[in-house]
Amino acid sequence: MNNYLKRILNARVYDVAIETPLEFAPNLSARIGNRILFKREDMQPVFSFKLRGAYNKMAQLNSAQLKQGVIAASAGNHAQGVAMSAQKLGCQAIIVMPTTTPNVKIDAVKHFGGSNVKIVLHGDSYSDAYAHALQLGAEKKLSFVHPFDDPDVIAGQGTIGMEILRQHHAPIHAIFCAIGGGGLIAGVAAYVKAVRPDIKIIGVQTTDSDAMYRSLQAKQRVTLDDVGLFSDGTAVKYVGAETFRLCQQLVDEVILVNTDEVCAAIKDVFQDTRSILEPAGALAVAGAKLYAKREQLKNETLIPIACGANMNFDRLRFVAERAEIGEKREAILAVTIPETAGSFRKFCALLGRRNITEFNYRYADPKAAQVFVGIQVKDQSETAELVATLQNNDLATLDLSANEMAKLHVRHLVGGHAPAAKDEIMFRFEFPERPGALMNFLNSMSHNWNISLFHYRNHGADYGRVLVGMQVPHHDTAALRAFLDKLGYPYWDESDNPAYKLFLG
Repeated sequence: MNNYLKRILNARVYDVAIETPLEFAPNLSARIGNRILFKREDMQPVFSFKLRGAYNKMAQLNSAQLKQGVIAASAGNHAQGVAMSAQKLGCQAIIVMPTTTPNVKIDAVKHFGGSNVKIVLHGDSYSDAYAHALQLGAEKKLSFVHPFDDPDVIAGQGTIGMEILRQHHAPIHAIFCAIGGGGLIAGVAAYVKAVRPDIKIIGVQTTDSDAMYRSLQAKQRVTLDDVGLFSDGTAVKYVGAETFRLCQQLVDEVILVNTDEVCAAIKDVFQDTRSILEPAGALAVAGAKLYAKREQLKNETLIPIACGANMNFDRLRFVAERAEIGEKREAILAVTIPETAGSFRKFCALLGRRNITEFNYRYADPKAAQVFVGIQVKDQSETAELVATLQNNDLATLDLSANEMAKLHVRHLVGGHAPAAKDEIMFRFEFPERPGALMNFLNSMSHNWNISLFHYRNHGADYGRVLVGMQVPHHDTAALRAFLDKLGYPYWDESDNPAYKLFLG
């Protein structure tokens, strides 16, 4: 430990890295009843802590080694750290990246490295790229810059722990670190446990990329067959030998979180900072929330390291959809209601003034209607209470909030042709996004008309986009026009829309 303490105190990171702030999170702190401080490593020039370790390793090389050049394997943040370090130190670097690496990450490496960096695309995975980098490095006699399993890399990451203790002299209950290969938590733990051994060091991994968790349980390094890729920054099948040794000695425990909990943590950070973390960057926040709830902590100081913000933009829709479920603030229910006049209205009345986040229904059976609905709730207990209320009113209800297939696929597939829905017309509406808008629609509509399709999803706007199919006899055309005029909601007749005719009509 003394060896690492010396390495960290003498680490060369500030030629390129900044001392990131320790930022109080007022909203999250108030909600969980503890003082939460984010260590903002997402604010580094490459938007990740990886710059520290990469630069410290390369800065320790002698002039002959730098002249010969370095090589690394990475699909993301480490590659950007090596690239920026190579440009700063004036050395050449080869970075091997999988052929599946998104162009946005390849472009970022080119941007930070400029003419000092050559990118080689090889293999379909990080493992393939890593093996090829080792081979190339041996052939060309290049110094290999490991993403985590190297004492100088670990020491570079350890400067984060040094900064935290310098920035916050008051008691700290625990520091939370995301774990992939283990470089970040090994470095932070090496410093903190040497200086303030009373502070807990807690690692956080996803349930589908838990190599360090399993290794610590087995007391030996375990290789995973597969890893989940949502948190791509921590998707490591085999942890480092040195990082594992340090974690065995210094880490208090490792907590596992799921995808929905990570999405909720990304939203938590956004609400307090207006910054968007990548999934790996939000792991520590998700772990801190879970730990505080499990231990029933109150008025303690918890410091999660927000370790990266290299978020792929196309993931934001998924994160937004899953965040409320991860916080247990959205319930996804399948409800069976009788296909009779007034039953739809009765069902909506039972939901009360709760905010509906999604509503999918398509006529399929003359006796029963299957409704897929998302509802905003305060917590899991309110979900259970709502399910009981619906069931007590003879509406069979199934809670799908933890059903992965329902959340990923079924919610987008509810629909289909309904040949038995005679006299069906299709309208697209804009409902005001406020409680009572749906009931106003139902109460204004003729009780003789049957709703054959209803689709709504909350898009975060001040009005809701709703598609409604109604069975309206031809002789009721005048009444229909009167209803639409009285309702006052903007609407479009989609009965002749080719998409409706092909897939729904």
